[in-house]
Amino acid sequence: MNFIYFIFAFLVGVATSVQSGVNSQLRQLVAHPILAAMISFGSGFLILGVASLALRAPIPAWETLREISWWKWTGGLLGAIYVTTVIITVPRIGAGNMLSLSVAGQLLAAVILDHYGLLGFKEHGLTVWRLAGVLLIVLGVVLVVKN
Repeated sequence: MNFIYFIFAFLVGVATSVQSGVNSQLRQLVAHPILAAMISFGSGFLILGVASLALRAPIPAWETLREISWWKWTGGLLGAIYVTTVIITVPRIGAGNMLSLSVAGQLLAAVILDHYGLLGFKEHGLTVWRLAGVLLIVLGVVLVVKN
């Protein structure tokens, strides 16, 4: 496997922790979690718009957009729920607790999606090693949340 992807994945994890703090501070300033999430997504939208223009990303035809299944549009909804949940929970339970619980949920869902090849993922069956990894993550979460 290409090692650079492992590095990118790790760095995204670091960025997620930083993002939690940034968005939590933004919420304090604007005094509402939904508004903070909207500002967060708005700035991301602008940056992605500029990047798309700079990279000359092709714009799909209207007909192509109309053919996209309804559930394929829910990624933004799920992202909005995630960011808003982080904004609400981090000040109450802390970044470590929130992110460890989030990672455990992500890993459990990912292993299930991989096992069955759902949502277009390549099938990666549940092995003893994968199960042991999930159990160790869950144990780590228990230790982190226990404080």
